[in-house]
Amino acid sequence: MSNSAGTPERAGRTTRWRPVQVLTLAVFALAGLIFVTSFNTAKGTNIRTDASLLRLSDLIEERSHKNAGLDESTSALRSEVDALAARDDGSTRAEDARLDALEAVAGTTEVSGSGLTVTLDDAPPNAQAAPGYPEPQANDLVIHQQDLQAVVNALWQGGAEGIRVMDQRLISTSAVRCVGNTLILQGRVYSPPYKITAVGDRGKLSRALAGSPAIQNYQLYVKAYGLGWKVDDHRAVTLPGYSGTVDLHHAKPVS
Repeated sequence: MSNSAGTPERAGRTTRWRPVQVLTLAVFALAGLIFVTSFNTAKGTNIRTDASLLRLSDLIEERSHKNAGLDESTSALRSEVDALAARDDGSTRAEDARLDALEAVAGTTEVSGSGLTVTLDDAPPNAQAAPGYPEPQANDLVIHQQDLQAVVNALWQGGAEGIRVMDQRLISTSAVRCVGNTLILQGRVYSPPYKITAVGDRGKLSRALAGSPAIQNYQLYVKAYGLGWKVDDHRAVTLPGYSGTVDLHHAKPVS
């Protein structure tokens, strides 16, 4: 059918985009890209509650349990080695006596005798300053590394034959260190109250504690804010020998 003279012919229409429309499309495209990237990164998990993102405290606790198991394995192997050595011993009596003396000094053998236990503890949660003392700061209410070291050093100075902190015997390479309000000792983690047991003359040990300037300073905080301090005497106490590794780890120069 032919078009009538009064009907205009349809011409091709050109679409023109306004700047506002272009900008809107760009924003939506960018938002989509961000959403896809975020989804791929999170893999559909809640990043804030993902169990794989362990807190540092969780990691320390996990390593502590692992180290405890390794200590037990090391102790069992050492017992087997000692039994084999005793069965096939080609040393002389003098050499055996010298070895026994060295083991006693090293802390790898059991030690028994009279002694005492010192217990340190944080102040109560609702601790208030005693009359005449300023209001406590957070650091005034917790046990610090220097407090534990002061007790250990005083007991050594008092002639202790052996010292145990919590359930671990101290040796020459033991380091009493605190991270936050927890004690890290030979790869294990402990929380207060902290118990330090020493074998030795009770009178000398007590006098060494009383004469320590660092412990005298600690006693001021005991009086002012209620930090824990307790000393128990023992007529007889036994400390097991150290059973962990005695290997020394040190830095080595890069060749």
